[in-house]
Amino acid sequence: MATDSASLDTASGKNKNAENFPVGSFLIRSDLRPHIHAFYDFARDADDVADHPLLSAPEKISQLEKFAISLLDAKNDAIPSAVALRKSLRETGVSPQHSLDLLTAFKRDALQRRYRDWYDLIDYCNFSAAPVGRHVLELHGIGKKAWRANDSLCNALQIINHVQDCGDDYRELDRVYLPQDILSIRGARIEDLSQAKLGPPLRASLDEILNRVEPMLKDARTLPREIPDFRLKAETSIICALAERLVALLRKRDPLCDNVKLGKCSIFCATLTGMLRTLE
Repeated sequence: MATDSASLDTASGKNKNAENFPVGSFLIRSDLRPHIHAFYDFARDADDVADHPLLSAPEKISQLEKFAISLLDAKNDAIPSAVALRKSLRETGVSPQHSLDLLTAFKRDALQRRYRDWYDLIDYCNFSAAPVGRHVLELHGIGKKAWRANDSLCNALQIINHVQDCGDDYRELDRVYLPQDILSIRGARIEDLSQAKLGPPLRASLDEILNRVEPMLKDARTLPREIPDFRLKAETSIICALAERLVALLRKRDPLCDNVKLGKCSIFCATLTGMLRTLE
């Protein structure tokens, strides 16, 4: 039976403090910080709809369409976070396309539960992750020249998150972002994600995915050179350092039985590394 999606509270309770990486931190110019937070709130609310376990795929698509309408139609106030972002876009002149690209990814989440190969996954990340950085760059007046390195960073962060959450994504949403061809070549099965810990084939699969992430992070380290704003340059450098440490940790730890997160010491060291790179 269909759920009454109009009255269903889809909020997950997650916020920017629960993310792996800083979202509009104190390093960002104070006048731009609220605009980054407005974009994040819009993305968080839409993502919660896409991930809600009680909504059917058609209901999710319908709800996400309402986000797009509220974002673009000045007379439609149905979605508060979309209205707030609409106001932000009007004030800053940033294109709504980045936000619409995110909605495309969330609609895909409602319909697609498997990714056949690496290229299929990257295509998804080009909508689910890259637009986040593109929005921030445009907000700072930085053009498309920086998109290549930005996309490498944002897509790498997304895939790191997929590896971290691979067990929960499968058990709770029956969603598997790990490329099926990588699993198959190493003799892993999707059902292995329901186990209490990684077996050798799945461990080898995750290591191969992390092998492919590392060149992306190497490319991402060129992004700060494209950023004239010192504050954003510093935040980007720190995010790169955090991602590198998280990849190293995921090689040692088991995301099926561990909550693989960086500790305070690792975060401090990555922050220091990022700041030193900023000053190079």
